[in-house]
Amino acid sequence: MPKNLLNSPAFLLASVAAIVAVAGISPRTKSLVEAAADSTSPRAMALSEKWTVASVADGDTITVKRDGETKKIRFCGIDAVEKQQKLGPQAKSYLQSLIDKGDGTVTITPIEQDRYGRTVAEVFVKPRPGTPGYQSEEEIFLNGDMVRAGFARHYTRYSNNCPNKGVIEQSEQMAIANRAGVWNDSNAVPPWEFRKRER
Repeated sequence: MPKNLLNSPAFLLASVAAIVAVAGISPRTKSLVEAAADSTSPRAMALSEKWTVASVADGDTITVKRDGETKKIRFCGIDAVEKQQKLGPQAKSYLQSLIDKGDGTVTITPIEQDRYGRTVAEVFVKPRPGTPGYQSEEEIFLNGDMVRAGFARHYTRYSNNCPNKGVIEQSEQMAIANRAGVWNDSNAVPPWEFRKRER
């Protein structure tokens, strides 16, 4: 192919159009293109759904409702401290406080179902206008924020399908550096280990 054709605006536009066309056909390809465009900022994908929060069970599980349907949501890629563990009640309260920054609705990006029938998802809240610490149109990525605050850990065993896995990893590094939550206690037991002991 001639070098001057590679540098022509028409060729570049045609290439971008071809990528966009493929992305429009395949949701998986589209999410990969979007992730490649900005791999550091969490984002809700095109297949996201808006739901109202009915209840908060703990630091990584909520129940949502819409049009008479209810669904239990388990946060993708994270594992929050259990309710019986130290910081368990604080984890639940912190998650509720993040949800309360919005209007009671969350944006759910479903990933898969777990063996208990829960929808594993990434969850976002749009803060009300004027909420301190947040800019206009900014979303709170609940999975990442729970990890950043030290109330949950990156659940590496189950995070490979999470579109914003990289953000969760970065959030944990920040939590460790800031000695936030569980990272301020050298005796803190990961929740998956705690559950194993309780069986």
